[in-house]
Amino acid sequence: MSIFHHTCVRKRVPVGHPLYGKVVYTPAMAEGSVEAFCAVLRWMGIDGQPTPPPSNRSLELGGQYTSGDECYPLKVTIGDFLRITEQPGFDPKRTVFFMATGEGPCRFGQYADFLKKLLRDLGHSGVAVISPSGDHGYQEIGEFGTAFVRGAWRALVSADLLRKKLLMTRPYELEPGKTDRAFQDSLDDLCRTIEHSCSDYDCQMTAIVAALERARLRFECVAVDETQDRPLIGVVGEIFCRLNNFSNNDLVRRLEKQGAECWISDIAEWIGYTNEEEARKLRLEGRQLSIAMLKCWLRTRLQHQDERALLQVFGEDFQGYEEPALAELMELARPYLSNDGVEGEMVMSVGKAAYLAGKGADGVVDISPFTCMNGIVSEAIYPRLSRDLGGMPIRNFYFDGTQSDLDRDVGIYLELARLYREKKSYRRERPRRMAA
Repeated sequence: MSIFHHTCVRKRVPVGHPLYGKVVYTPAMAEGSVEAFCAVLRWMGIDGQPTPPPSNRSLELGGQYTSGDECYPLKVTIGDFLRITEQPGFDPKRTVFFMATGEGPCRFGQYADFLKKLLRDLGHSGVAVISPSGDHGYQEIGEFGTAFVRGAWRALVSADLLRKKLLMTRPYELEPGKTDRAFQDSLDDLCRTIEHSCSDYDCQMTAIVAALERARLRFECVAVDETQDRPLIGVVGEIFCRLNNFSNNDLVRRLEKQGAECWISDIAEWIGYTNEEEARKLRLEGRQLSIAMLKCWLRTRLQHQDERALLQVFGEDFQGYEEPALAELMELARPYLSNDGVEGEMVMSVGKAAYLAGKGADGVVDISPFTCMNGIVSEAIYPRLSRDLGGMPIRNFYFDGTQSDLDRDVGIYLELARLYREKKSYRRERPRRMAA
């Protein structure tokens, strides 16, 4: 019997839906996450596709229509979207670009408006742009229906878990490339499972859990050298630049190549933060008892419930690598950047750096676009945080598409991390591999 057979019906948008018969392109931000997200769209009968992997052509096109004052992720994503318009058979009326947005001083809030204007100027006004805002917990995607919102959350959490297994395993593999193959096979399996799952919540969860169980077995089949003692480096910073391998010049792999293991902040962490920010702002507006607050509370409760169910698949695999509760991150950041007066990735980066130190990390790198406000503010805080953590090395790496001797900088940084490892107060707790 097929693993995709269900007695429940599959979710499908009606013929009259605004996205019916169209192709929705989503920026390829995080390895695995965009594929899983697009699988949810296809599950609904919408042709969801990632934008092509970023390339030098992306930078060429993005550079033609940006001034250089914008931040680097805009240049990359604009270039990726414009590559779609170059494809044979491109039809503006059947094309939709998914570009999230936000409010506040961050330039990210202008991406969607800039994209819409650019498309009009280039004669592609028929292209629609979907732009849910993080300031409202991305609740606008709820227009697709509750099933999509919950399915998308499950897809993103699952992709985060696969990436976590990838980064925990790959540095220790005995056969180069074996971990990457396990990850890709598991991602393909997950996407097929999501795309063909049924619309019943419990039924869909059962299918996704089964896919993650198969993924766990694939990773466990990767032979590793457990005698290695690699420094553990936390990776924080601006979400696109830290997760998009092209934008950060494959910094994680460069760290691994020079002997490190990396722990990267995931997408679910940011979505949880936007939910909490939405609730905080509703309280400030005196709307603690409101329909909006009830929706926010229910969405957060269901997301935590689903996250726990997916995490249970991996048992003790993440022992010592547990992700923090959002409240703990906020408290760790509070002495440096209180979220009562400051918001955004800077708060998350500072709090996560402190948390990672407590988990025995030997250093933290902050990946941000050049001139990024969040990166600059965080960098101003890190020297004090480093002193409070006994000298843990925290290094900002900024990216704008230009070349630099990155391997040299990585080597120097890792020497500092190894020196810190000899004197740090917090010790690492290593996970127990599942018996074969």
